[in-house]
Amino acid sequence: MQIFDYENILLLPRKCRVESRSECDASVEFGGRSFRIPVVPANMKTVVNQDICTWMAKNGYFYVMHRFDIDNVKFVREMHAHGVFASISLGVKQPDYQTVDQLAEAGLVPEYITIDIAHGHADSVKNMIGYIKKKLPASFVIAGNVGTPEAVIDLENWGADATKVGIGPGKVCITRLKTGFGTGGWQLSALKWCSRVATKPIIADGGIRDHGDIAKSIRFGASMVMIGSLFAGHEESPGNTVEVDGQLFKEYYGSASDFNKGEYRHVEGKRILEPVKGKLADTLVEMEQDVQSSISYAGGLKLMDIRKVNYVTLGGDNAGEHLLM
Repeated sequence: MQIFDYENILLLPRKCRVESRSECDASVEFGGRSFRIPVVPANMKTVVNQDICTWMAKNGYFYVMHRFDIDNVKFVREMHAHGVFASISLGVKQPDYQTVDQLAEAGLVPEYITIDIAHGHADSVKNMIGYIKKKLPASFVIAGNVGTPEAVIDLENWGADATKVGIGPGKVCITRLKTGFGTGGWQLSALKWCSRVATKPIIADGGIRDHGDIAKSIRFGASMVMIGSLFAGHEESPGNTVEVDGQLFKEYYGSASDFNKGEYRHVEGKRILEPVKGKLADTLVEMEQDVQSSISYAGGLKLMDIRKVNYVTLGGDNAGEHLLM
């Protein structure tokens, strides 16, 4: 099995079929809805809040609200009051089961529920998927995070409608340093490995450093790409603003960090400062244009045409061209 990450791979262009890159369709169908781009901001406290989620839903983007210090029942009710879909995160503890009960009793059905724990290949996730499917059968269930084909097979068999692949490849994740486990450093080949057995959509979560990594994720099997650091640090971002030597930064920290937990216990995340980038809407437009360019380089018209291209591996023992046979 080849081991590689985003920086080790370049996709090979095919003959362009469009007059203008703007003709290329960057949209993706996910969970019965169409979204402008195959990208979702990470469901982290320093990346999304209710205002950002509402704006994204109203403007054709997928979102997943984080699960920390939030009343999910109130959130779903308010999103539906705004006339947009509700996409929430849950853990696997007793309060999360109570949230499912409260939603069912109130007749509130979130269109998307993400079961979001660090090690998603677990009986606790199996039990929660089963409980959601029983109480809220119409919800589209995303489960994770995982990093092996066995885990993807299990989660799909347990009833997950999509799986989230990535164990600690994110910029503020220190899972591999703290535990010796994870997909950090080989996230893209983990995605390739997992997508070979998947029969349902995969969200590639973590390790994205540049917009071109979105196209690489699609090429190796993702339907949606979850991104933290590139979305952190916008004017609207919820992190605290910090001034250092006259430059403005926003806080960005991992969900398993002591900053998020409020205590130093089982910590697998850290805090960094991201330079303030401007407006989120501008970044999303730039991402869409870059994905359109990727489609044009792939000789395609639609997003999934990127899956048809060959690629090269740069450097190391695996270097060489890889053709689709």
